[in-house]
Amino acid sequence: MTSDIRISPLTAAAFAPFGDVLNCDGDPDKMINAGLCGRFHDRAQVDAGDGRVGISLFRSELRELPYQLDLVERHPEGSQAFIPMSLDPFLVVVADDDLRPQAFITAPGEGINFHRNVWHGVLTPLSGPGLFAVIDRIGDGPNLEEHVFATPYRVVV
Repeated sequence: MTSDIRISPLTAAAFAPFGDVLNCDGDPDKMINAGLCGRFHDRAQVDAGDGRVGISLFRSELRELPYQLDLVERHPEGSQAFIPMSLDPFLVVVADDDLRPQAFITAPGEGINFHRNVWHGVLTPLSGPGLFAVIDRIGDGPNLEEHVFATPYRVVV
């Protein structure tokens, strides 16, 4: 029997055990460019382990709700940040070490950074094909573990 997972709004407090929320909440840390640009400084803990930090682009196909969650993955050697290149919200699924999943929805333009070794779902745009800047570890050796659920979950609103 499939279990339902209800989507919650993404908040820094709820997401803290899994990573960082990347947004422009609050006042800028510093004004730059002759006062025309606010810098929201150092919003994520980028962890490249023994590798280097790389920036890639991902294009992911549209997903729909309810969403069937059958796979989570993690990266034992470094963190992984997803920054949307649009203002469209996307679904974020994480799981604790016991593989109990939780689901969040980002606010428009909000990104996330998964900490090293955190189980998470695949990239899941909900408003058309998604284009994302991804910041993660580039280096030798395997940095991907996958877990397939024997019984998929259903992610619902």
